[in-house]
Amino acid sequence: MKHFSDQLQVRVRYAETDQMGYVYYGNYAQYLELGRVEWLRKLGVSYRSMEDSGVMLPVVRMTIHYKSPGKYDDLLTVHTRLQQLPSVKIGFDYLITNETGETVIEAEVVLAFISMETNRPMKCPDYILDKLQPR
Repeated sequence: MKHFSDQLQVRVRYAETDQMGYVYYGNYAQYLELGRVEWLRKLGVSYRSMEDSGVMLPVVRMTIHYKSPGKYDDLLTVHTRLQQLPSVKIGFDYLITNETGETVIEAEVVLAFISMETNRPMKCPDYILDKLQPR
């Protein structure tokens, strides 16, 4: 299976930090979303195109293990890895590291494919599964 993983870099902005100059814990969820959205985009799928085709992808579970603080102006690398071929759910493992390679967080996010018409779970659309098949 191709497209197992991807990575992107994020510079920590002042507004994303707390009084100590550390990344505010709630902002890590946004970094994970950036990783996931870019992973999908590189696969050839955008959230907008999914929604236009009647598919929502809400988070159903998120686990974050904080290892060391990200700090103001750090260049963080968000590593995003698909856990397995999706079915009704799609799961990602994440690792965020700083410029020295130190682990900042480890995380897992699971999302469910939901039909916007029925508001019920649905199988992963074929156009996504097709892009994950070896060529």
